[in-house]
Amino acid sequence: MTSTMTMAMSSATSTMTSMAMSTSTAMSDSSSMAMDMSEMSMTFFYSLITPLFSTAWTPSNTGQYAGTCIFLIILAVIHRALVAFRSAIFAHTHAPGHATANDLEKEKVSLSRFNAGRELARGIIEAVTGGIGYLLMIAVMTMNVGYFSSVIAGLFLGGFLVGRFDGAPANC
Repeated sequence: MTSTMTMAMSSATSTMTSMAMSTSTAMSDSSSMAMDMSEMSMTFFYSLITPLFSTAWTPSNTGQYAGTCIFLIILAVIHRALVAFRSAIFAHTHAPGHATANDLEKEKVSLSRFNAGRELARGIIEAVTGGIGYLLMIAVMTMNVGYFSSVIAGLFLGGFLVGRFDGAPANC
């Protein structure tokens, strides 16, 4: 019985030793992984061959990179135009001095009824606007200076061209 107990204790000790070794190995692997992550710098960079949205869309020369940047500018302008369009089309409030009592009454009746077509259009515009916004965010998250600058330039250009239609007060 003593030899059986000794063998069981020896087996348990070797199991614990191997578990400790595997834990130690896992810890050293995770610490080296953490070290790799801490060494990774999140800074802007410039490269002509940064993939956009997938590896299939990786510019390989200056012309393709410029085309990608122009695409991002146009996409940002479209995003800004959709935001302005959404605001202009679905605005339900009027300036107090411009609305009559009859206009306000019609608006209350209109708002109290569910209009499936209007709500479908609103949902589609929200989905498209949100989708384009997320695509622009992914472009910025590449940390490529050219892509980032293109998105900012597109937002500026869109605001310049259609910003007056987004419902903000005109005398800002």
